[in-house]
Amino acid sequence: MLQTSEPARPATAARALAPDLARGFMLLAIAFAHAPLFVVAVDRGSAAANAVSEFFHVLFVNNHARPMFAFLFGYSLVQLLNSRTRRGADWVTVRKLLRRRGWWLIAIGFAHVALLVPIDILAPYGLAAVVLTGMLRRGDKALLWTAGTLMVPATAVVGFAMWVALMQGLSTFSLGTIAAGARGFGELFVTRMVGWPFGLVLGTVMVLPAVLFGVWAARRRILEEPERHRGFLVRFTVIATVVSVAGSVPAALIQTGLWTGASGPAVVAASVAQPLTGYFGGIAMACAVGLIAPLAARGRGPLITAVEALGRRSMSLYLFQSIAFLVVFFPFGLGLQDDLGIAGATGVAVATWLVSLLIADLMRRAGHRGPAEILLRRLAYRRT
Repeated sequence: MLQTSEPARPATAARALAPDLARGFMLLAIAFAHAPLFVVAVDRGSAAANAVSEFFHVLFVNNHARPMFAFLFGYSLVQLLNSRTRRGADWVTVRKLLRRRGWWLIAIGFAHVALLVPIDILAPYGLAAVVLTGMLRRGDKALLWTAGTLMVPATAVVGFAMWVALMQGLSTFSLGTIAAGARGFGELFVTRMVGWPFGLVLGTVMVLPAVLFGVWAARRRILEEPERHRGFLVRFTVIATVVSVAGSVPAALIQTGLWTGASGPAVVAASVAQPLTGYFGGIAMACAVGLIAPLAARGRGPLITAVEALGRRSMSLYLFQSIAFLVVFFPFGLGLQDDLGIAGATGVAVATWLVSLLIADLMRRAGHRGPAEILLRRLAYRRT
């Protein structure tokens, strides 16, 4: 079995910038992915602006944000394993801790759906941690073979949803809209509870491969030591980005109406190519942050400091996004779900991320870790 623990380092060693920086930018990708799901019709407003926004989303956001988050989550599992091992914990203790954290993430994700919005990524990652913790002790060959095998059902789930939308001439956002409409909280709650188990299972299937790729990358510390892995990072980022964009273009052309009359096989191919290549495009985004991290560390300014602070509090500020979207879009808030199209929703996503940056930087100045991070730590470590 592969030894996944790293050589002991001094307790005062500086925390690597790249993983936190990647998590901070990841929240912008998640905001881009989720905000359009809260509008009633993505074609409200300027047709040109909506078309440009939708093309951008299919090329760089749809099925990119999720694998980026999953990759970074898998990376963090190894970081936690190494951290506890350096402090003298054995494998059994760490395994129990990781799985306990996973179960609590599922519980927090359930509360997130029940109380805020019916879209959640915390519970699937929690279940992924419970299922995959044992893989942290497996060799690279088993890790990569498992990830490659799981890519088949993961791509099939996402590809089927995209195929349904493209065959009906709908935006993938319109198909998955979660706008509240005129329903009251009770009806929304029942609907969410009925759908939550299915969403949890499907969501977990979709993230498992990227989590394992993150574990593989963390064993080599490619984000913590980006200068040592610069050649690999450059090659992978360039190749994966080019392949991802090329694989997403057909679906973008069909969805925006620039390719009309596409044959059935062409739609199927586009529906499979976009999520498959998007997987690696999302991971390439994290690797791109790893490439710029050394430069950012040397010329650290207010923006980099704020993004790093956001990455350190990613769970808390992810939950803040849901609160912000609820206030902006739902009828018992500003009620803009009927007024904004995909371009307007994209603007709301950017504004929400900028406010998150401000909040994270204020927390940093106050020395506050983040309420969700504190809660999870207290729950998971209570027996340690």
